[in-house]
Amino acid sequence: MTNFTVKKVAVLGAGVMGAQIAAHCVNAKVPVVLFDLPAKEGPKNGIVLRAIENLKKLSPAPLGNKDDASLIQIANYEDNLDVLAGCDLIIEAIAERMDWKHDLYAKVAPHIAPNAIFASNTSGLSINKLAEGFDDELKARFCGVHFFNPPRYMHLVELIPTVGTKPEILDQLETFLTSVLGKGVVRAKDTPNFIANRVGIFGMLATIHEAEKFGLSVDVVDDLTGAKLGRAKSGTFRTADVVGLDTMGHVIKTMQDTLQDDPFFSLYKTPDVLAKLIEKGALGQKTGGGFYKKVGKEIQRLDFATGEYVAGGAKAADIVARILKEKDPVKKFKAMRESTNPQAQFLWAIFRDAFHYIAIHLDTIADNARDIDFAMRWGFGWSVGPFETWQAAGWKQIAEWVKEDIDAGKALTNAPLPAWVFEGQVAEKGVHTAEGSYSAASNSYVPRSTLPVYERQAFRAPVLGAGAQDAKTAGTTVFEDDSVRLWHTGDEVLIISLKTKMHVIGDGVIKGIKRGLAEAEANFKGLVIWNTDATEGGAFSAGADLQSALPAFMAGGAKAMDPIVKELQDTFMQMKYSNVPVVAAVAGLALGGGCEMALHASKRVASIESYIGLVEVGVGLVPAGGGLKEAAVRAFTEAKGNDILQFLKTGFTNAATAQVSKSALEAKAMGYLKEDDIIVFNAYELLHVAKVQARAMFDAGYRAPAQRPVTVTGRYGWATIRGQLVNMRDGGFISAYDYQLGDAIAEIVTGGDVDQGSVVSEQWLLDMERKAFVSLLNNPKTQERIMGMMQTGKPVRN
Repeated sequence: MTNFTVKKVAVLGAGVMGAQIAAHCVNAKVPVVLFDLPAKEGPKNGIVLRAIENLKKLSPAPLGNKDDASLIQIANYEDNLDVLAGCDLIIEAIAERMDWKHDLYAKVAPHIAPNAIFASNTSGLSINKLAEGFDDELKARFCGVHFFNPPRYMHLVELIPTVGTKPEILDQLETFLTSVLGKGVVRAKDTPNFIANRVGIFGMLATIHEAEKFGLSVDVVDDLTGAKLGRAKSGTFRTADVVGLDTMGHVIKTMQDTLQDDPFFSLYKTPDVLAKLIEKGALGQKTGGGFYKKVGKEIQRLDFATGEYVAGGAKAADIVARILKEKDPVKKFKAMRESTNPQAQFLWAIFRDAFHYIAIHLDTIADNARDIDFAMRWGFGWSVGPFETWQAAGWKQIAEWVKEDIDAGKALTNAPLPAWVFEGQVAEKGVHTAEGSYSAASNSYVPRSTLPVYERQAFRAPVLGAGAQDAKTAGTTVFEDDSVRLWHTGDEVLIISLKTKMHVIGDGVIKGIKRGLAEAEANFKGLVIWNTDATEGGAFSAGADLQSALPAFMAGGAKAMDPIVKELQDTFMQMKYSNVPVVAAVAGLALGGGCEMALHASKRVASIESYIGLVEVGVGLVPAGGGLKEAAVRAFTEAKGNDILQFLKTGFTNAATAQVSKSALEAKAMGYLKEDDIIVFNAYELLHVAKVQARAMFDAGYRAPAQRPVTVTGRYGWATIRGQLVNMRDGGFISAYDYQLGDAIAEIVTGGDVDQGSVVSEQWLLDMERKAFVSLLNNPKTQERIMGMMQTGKPVRN
């Protein structure tokens, strides 16, 4: 095997995208240098310095930990081009002007190291034209690498070769992007706007066209084309406002300038309504108005007919909403096509337009149908790609309906569907099969990439119709009920997957964990806690199942909760002191009891997008699954004989203010992850890494940790923290009840009414947690908070 390691990245251009790409490299511990022009006034690197400062203010946050902004090296094109010689990957991310890019390339090319990869983050300019003027040697190391905004969160990166790019360069870059930066790579052809923007912007233009045709307002269209279709909840027009109407106009202009031979060319005219908004400087969210405008607290919408803003908030018709709730795609599309409701007709029209477009262009813009589906899912937030939708709704029937509309003059162009749609294997099986996805260019089914990096993904992103293995049923089941599944894939590691909604922890999950621990200790090298929706934004665990505990509370009052909480504590302690390693594979929300479950594992392997915290004060309670006990234990361990209180402050503050990490990196800074816990950037690799860790720990001779007593700060620490709480309460920063909850937390983490330096057991701290928890359940204010959360999903501050 040969390793390709990116030791350092250079990003050319400190604009919004360039700075965020640099930030994500820093997240992944890849050293990075950010270049821009020398500033005309002030410090010479002022442009880059301002861009780095701005990274700390952007939302959603590009940096996993804001303090890491200082790790970005600053540079300018006048003084620092020699730095490029030490970079293995150089990404150009300046404005979309071919002439400006060529000028920059001429300046930097002599400084690029002989084996470095040079790539452009252009969103649509020709990669082959950008490479004009390079010598053959540099041309062979040049390609397009198109990140989507915001690059930390959007999974898609399009990789676009020139005619001369060496295949191994693309393989190396795909491996780096996939595993190190955590991206989903789609290889695109060098056609205008590549795949996602080509299909996505066409879809937006078609939506505007059909909305005007059927007389639908922007708010109704957004309600129809957002979450109800399994797409970004911002829908069409709100998404355009967020992206920026000038940006959208630029992408449309690229299509106008380069796609004159496209049968859909007439649609690439900038819509009049969009042109007028751009002319007025109403560019969307960044200027305070676009298709929508916020007036006071009201969100108003643009009225296409008058050009004025009017009250918004209209929703889809009930009958159409019911059609969209139909689970069977075949029935859903039949109902849409046959309905006389203009909203349903609009929906059929935009689907028909999309199917027509991707069928005609498949051979020129993508290697195969799978790449178009992934591009739309990962780049535009669709839950299902357009080819997947077509195939699920009945390939032949949809094709016939689209043909009928083309023949009747209802489609956007009279260009017929390609012959392959109706012939041979595609007519029988659709475009996605177990052997691969259809390529119109080669008239064959293309299998998935076999790059070694994908061996790290136990369950790769599936496409509907390809018959991929489903993690919910894969492997050998050892035990399964409504709460958990215990299973393995024959590699000596037992997996427990939680099946409850949001993976909340109730009696069934607790019994399942106990069963899993016993099974793992008897027959396996380790136990991994991993949920099958970890790659789809699912929670690790949203905490204790309050709903399931309600009957016990109603029947026996707060006292009836004591044994339930005790069993949770005992189970987590059993995990901590298990005779085989327990690895928590954390992704998404790990709140309350979910956070405590992770804290008691032998090791944590966390997705970068892990949001971890003890949030019990939001429902008027204190953590009682060992979270506060762990804060005390960790403070004592880290103090190493110094003042424990200084090390306790973070753990106390996190719990008392219900702070949740905005990333796994921040979770490390907050102490919820330990320094030797592993952060994974691609959620598809989470299970693989967790299993590797479990086996390695066992093979290294794993022994359960010794149960050590804990030194606490006692009355001294409690009084010190209480003094700070009094100031916060009297200053109006927290309510009187927040003070009471904070004081209860302070009592537990300091060990309570004992002398400073007293030595207590973990059980002592757990008993304090449980006593406080049960006592608070009797308080009407806590009951108000619990009912408020269960009814609205939002915390009540009383």
